[in-house]
Amino acid sequence: MTLYEGTAGRDYEISGIYVENNITRRLEALGLNDKTVIHMMTKKKHGAMIIKVRGTRLALGRHIAKSIEVKECKA
Repeated sequence: MTLYEGTAGRDYEISGIYVENNITRRLEALGLNDKTVIHMMTKKKHGAMIIKVRGTRLALGRHIAKSIEVKECKA
């Protein structure tokens, strides 16, 4: 599933990032790599969301969130 389809308050593990190369490089520099665990803090109606990755909060738009494949982490 994509990060966009996720639910606020849950943890997810990234399994792939499928956006343009320059955006992919920027996300990787921010710590969003394969197998990275992220926590979705909030999700707005129109697609914007705030995630927490390695202690840092990041805001992502719908386009990027739909391009990140994740799987849910079991607690």
